[in-house]
Amino acid sequence: MSENAFYKLAPFIQEYIYRHKWEALREVQARAIDAIIDEPNHVLICSATASGKTEAALLPVITELDRDPPTSIGALYIGPLKALINDQFFRIAGLLEDTDIPAQGWHGDVSQSKKQRFLQRARGILQITPESLEAMLMHRTFELRRLFGDLRFVIIDEVHAFIDSDRGRQVMCQLERLERFQSVPVRRIGLSATLGEPDIAMDWLRGRSSLGVEKIMGPGKSELELAVKYFLLPSEDTRQTSDLDTLLVDTEQYFMDIHQMTRRSLKTLIFANSRSAVEEISLNMRRISERDGLPNFYHAHHGNVSAPYRESAEAAMKAENTPACVAATVTLELGIDLGQLDQVLQINATHSVASFVQRLGRSGRREAPPRMCSYTTENQSEAAHFGEEVPWNLLQTLAIIQLYAEERWIEPPQIPRLPFSLLYHQTVSILYSHTELTPARLAERVLTLSPFKDVTTEQFRQLLRHLLEIEHLQKTETGRLIIGLEAEDIVHNYRFYSVFLVADEFRVRDKSREIGTIPKAPNIDSTLVLAGFMWRVLSVDSERRIVEVARAKGRGKTRWTSPGIEIHTRILQKMRQILLADSNFVFMTGRARTRLELARGAAQRVDLATTSILPLAANRFLLFPWCGTRQFATLVLLLRHFGIGVPDQDTPHYLVLEASCASAADLREQLRRHCQEPPSAEALAKRVSEYSLQREKYDRFVPSPLLCEAYSADYVDVAGAVESILRL
Repeated sequence: MSENAFYKLAPFIQEYIYRHKWEALREVQARAIDAIIDEPNHVLICSATASGKTEAALLPVITELDRDPPTSIGALYIGPLKALINDQFFRIAGLLEDTDIPAQGWHGDVSQSKKQRFLQRARGILQITPESLEAMLMHRTFELRRLFGDLRFVIIDEVHAFIDSDRGRQVMCQLERLERFQSVPVRRIGLSATLGEPDIAMDWLRGRSSLGVEKIMGPGKSELELAVKYFLLPSEDTRQTSDLDTLLVDTEQYFMDIHQMTRRSLKTLIFANSRSAVEEISLNMRRISERDGLPNFYHAHHGNVSAPYRESAEAAMKAENTPACVAATVTLELGIDLGQLDQVLQINATHSVASFVQRLGRSGRREAPPRMCSYTTENQSEAAHFGEEVPWNLLQTLAIIQLYAEERWIEPPQIPRLPFSLLYHQTVSILYSHTELTPARLAERVLTLSPFKDVTTEQFRQLLRHLLEIEHLQKTETGRLIIGLEAEDIVHNYRFYSVFLVADEFRVRDKSREIGTIPKAPNIDSTLVLAGFMWRVLSVDSERRIVEVARAKGRGKTRWTSPGIEIHTRILQKMRQILLADSNFVFMTGRARTRLELARGAAQRVDLATTSILPLAANRFLLFPWCGTRQFATLVLLLRHFGIGVPDQDTPHYLVLEASCASAADLREQLRRHCQEPPSAEALAKRVSEYSLQREKYDRFVPSPLLCEAYSADYVDVAGAVESILRL
């Protein structure tokens, strides 16, 4: 099959493959070539990181563009990150070097002169972010037929990063808006390394298109090299001794262990779950190297680090035969090619199996198995009850590993039925691009887009009435709608093109060099950590939002707010299974094994295997629902509806309840009686505050009744919450 597929490719691509000494096409590439060249359908390619997905799409697409040159841009590549587009640009340019097919990256960092030159002869391949594509749709309406009228292919990279977000639904809206200017159906090619339920991704990729979707699943890596370490770290205010004291290590020992791990390999990628943790790791790795007189090859990489620093980190990882280590958040979780990566270190549990798989897959390129060492930490504290004795981080790490290693399970995407924030955005974007439209024409343009298939005409009418009231829309004398005065500043700001919230942050500069951004103004003479270095604040210009700094010594922290996390019920239930089992895992080190044994002993003492409700004091109980974030939040609403006192809780591990019950058995019976006639999702949504209803960027412009409908439809899971109660 591989040989037959090879001879379907254009001669210059065959020559490229010979010149670069490829031994053969990989299976996923051969199957994709057959599907894209021989069949008329959309194609979803799901295969492990570094398995050749990008070439699987590009080789046949470029062949088709060469065989039958389009009269407009022939292929659109949509990537989630500017850095990923830049990285893929060089791969595409290499394939096209012996052709007359142009390629152009298009995002905020690309010069206007390059963009204008490409537009003068709009041909070949355009690589673009969703935000830049939105700007095109809004400002180049009368050029869209010339630019995209003969578009043949759309390649959507990292589908899993799009599919369950407003940004992904924005992409679908954009492609369907472009269809009105195209002469032939455009074929979509989705690429991903981590999809929980490919059938959902296939439906998303299809949208409202009449074409079918062919699924190509590449082989997964059967061998994994895993290790899980555990560190109990001290707290300043803890003096009481406990059974865990033998596991206690000082913070320096913890950082030294990470440092030693990075020195054993040429290339190491450290993933942390927050920007603050990335900075802390990077700073301490640099500090230890300087103290011990060792070469310093550490870098920090996250969204608040400036582009030159991020690019320097990426270049260091790609440089052959030179050591490098980068600490990163999700910015390096996606498919930027980092070359031959030896190992991944994960600091504390990822929030999802999908994220674990994506990070694990960054190593194990070519023939080597993926290699990851997970560091799990716990802070020494005086536990007030059993819920505070459980090493949740360790359990979550083990559960995620087991769900993937044993079952190859990955979370299915959660696709909302009523994305009203995006509805506002696309309504305003479409109206702006047409200058003015009748309400009926606007509804036809918006509600036929596939992300809004569940939005009713009455709901859209309600949104339009509200936007007229708050002057985001305005009616002309002829009854047509135009952009209102209150929306003018919003639409004309470049941030409107994105559907995710971008904070108005302070830019940090060392003389003329941009370091990155921080969320709020610091005090003069204070210190902050950014890009893996310590900085002393010299001045703060609040009006221009610029902070001038100089390099400094010492320790410190910069804190960023983190988005809310979502954990699937399967993970919580696997955590319970591990806690109540008696088997160990070969990949656990001694400390981790000891800590798990202590937790299991504590679980046996409270008889957690037979009950999930533990009495704490008179009318106070500890409840373990073992359900995911969405069901947990619904459970809290349900309990409050029943008149039971429940404090707010950040993680779905346990609840402390205030209830007028004599015993745990009485509470269990009372809850089950209540669940015989549970309230509706709509009734529970009405208990949610206005602030909590506003979950997405433009929700603040959506009327409250619609937000309540969306919350009840997409975030309240009464059946799941009731099921968790019945399991107690």
